[in-house]
Amino acid sequence: MTHDRSHDLFTRASELLPGGVNSPVRAFKSVGGEPFFAARALGPHLFDVDGNRYVDYVGSWGPMIAGHAHPQVLDAVARTMRDGLSFGVPNALEVEMAEAITRIVPAMEMLRMVNSGTEATLSAIRVARGATGRSRIVKFEGCYHGHGDSFLVKAGSGALTFGLPNSPGVPKALADLTLTLPYNDFDAATALFEEVGEEIAGLIIEPIVGNANCILPREGYLQHLRDLCTRHGALLIFDEVMTGFRVALGGAQERYGITPDLSTFGKIIGGGMPVGAYGGRRDLMSQVAPSGPIYQAGTLSGNPVAMAAGLATLDLIQAPGFHAALEASTHALCDGLEEIAREAGVAFHTTRAPGMFGLYFREGPVETFEDSAGSDAKRFGRFFHAMLERGVYLAPSAFEAGFMSSAHGETEIAQTLEAARGAFAEIAAA
Repeated sequence: MTHDRSHDLFTRASELLPGGVNSPVRAFKSVGGEPFFAARALGPHLFDVDGNRYVDYVGSWGPMIAGHAHPQVLDAVARTMRDGLSFGVPNALEVEMAEAITRIVPAMEMLRMVNSGTEATLSAIRVARGATGRSRIVKFEGCYHGHGDSFLVKAGSGALTFGLPNSPGVPKALADLTLTLPYNDFDAATALFEEVGEEIAGLIIEPIVGNANCILPREGYLQHLRDLCTRHGALLIFDEVMTGFRVALGGAQERYGITPDLSTFGKIIGGGMPVGAYGGRRDLMSQVAPSGPIYQAGTLSGNPVAMAAGLATLDLIQAPGFHAALEASTHALCDGLEEIAREAGVAFHTTRAPGMFGLYFREGPVETFEDSAGSDAKRFGRFFHAMLERGVYLAPSAFEAGFMSSAHGETEIAQTLEAARGAFAEIAAA
């Protein structure tokens, strides 16, 4: 593969954009090398500016669950954009989106549209603090909830990838209000709530951690957190920016049978366009302005084009058998990768939920942040580049989940496994 045009663009971008990118997760810093620049995307594939084609397991970091440039989504966008890109006043598609989400996710009795997952999580925390009159929040090591000040304490995603879990620029006074727990540790959660439970406004968690690779909850763990929050009067907040509508139609809360007080969702409800939402119990959301005193606003929230793309996507994923097929594809990929690694004599383990997976260069199982951090990041970097040169694009970090779409079929999985055969052989020989 050649990358001459991507190299030229990256050189130009590096003079004008920090690190040459508009989001740290796009950089290849942790795996080495330079990012490629996309020209277009279709179905399960990305095409770069040099004409190279990749089987894409990033999916714009999750939202492209029906594949890139799905005709039903593009048609909805084209129809809507002809009437204007933004109004600044209410539009009918906002109402349709609210009706769709509240029907699919019963715990979302009321919701507010925003423009990103970060806005959604920041707003949910404000509701928790405003509704309870308390100031402290609880998050989990390795979980990432956007770049809000309160969340950049022992964070995941780009903060973890770049070794900056406690970002400069976050005031100590604010960081002191954020308490952290190890994910999947029952006793630590119990002890924290017994000590300061009456001071905790809310606990926010990725129910499946996708920003420290892909860590699933131990049996009963999410229910344990639900019980602790109920007992101590704190609000349970599920950050379903990654898991929402992906691991089940109703998200992780449907998959595990837990009812959070508040939930946040991200770009999947915009079909990949910049959008998010937060919501939950009616008595909580009715306290948000203008109905109540907890202020939150967004000039472009509920953008009609984003709503159209999201409604078309939600329509696609409600097809009978959609998530069962997505789960089967995820298992086929992960089982195949583990088998090839075993044949090559390479220590390798996968975790998976419908439509998302984690790759670890270590022996399993992986149930904690420490387990994830124990994966061999250097080996992953070699694997990443070996796969990229064979036409397969994985997340450029050992600390990010991968994503399947309904567009990934037997052909793409077979191509991926063939590429992996060569990549694992390279690693075994190194």
